[in-house]
Amino acid sequence: MQTDIIIAGFGGQGVLFAGQLLAYAGLGEGKEVTWIPSYGPEMRGGTANCTVIIADEEIGSPMVRNPQAVIAMNRPSLDKYEPLMRPGGLLVVNASMVDRKVKRTDLRVVEVPANEIAESLGDKRMTNMVLLGSLIANLPIIQLTSIETALKEHLPERHHRLLPQNYQALAKGAELLAA
Repeated sequence: MQTDIIIAGFGGQGVLFAGQLLAYAGLGEGKEVTWIPSYGPEMRGGTANCTVIIADEEIGSPMVRNPQAVIAMNRPSLDKYEPLMRPGGLLVVNASMVDRKVKRTDLRVVEVPANEIAESLGDKRMTNMVLLGSLIANLPIIQLTSIETALKEHLPERHHRLLPQNYQALAKGAELLAA
């Protein structure tokens, strides 16, 4: 089985890092993975997205036209990727940054007030972890503990004091399930 995921938002929201963690977690479970980042020339505030494929067998192509799952961290990302998704796919929307409802009725949708949840945990930079937790809970392609392990192994040592908050953010996101 192969699962295609796109994570998209503004630069500085942790889009690429969330995708890397997903890929590392897949590798940790012995799966085949690809991770392809894409971002504008701006350091922060420009567009950023990444494509992650997690599969049980060899991946034929890393390119994704119609993803099975999307995390839309902002309105432009929702506008761009909602029309491209496969029917029946999972769309995780950062309701804190998106001012409209999803138009398609053939998708499973989770609206996550990710910024508010992250701020309630003490750090708005945890927004990406909240959304990633929700994705994993609604699309169980890997274990949430594999994301935690990848986080511990790939977060720079100087940031390990933030691990408990990141784990909390993942767990809070995992509580939010598609309607």
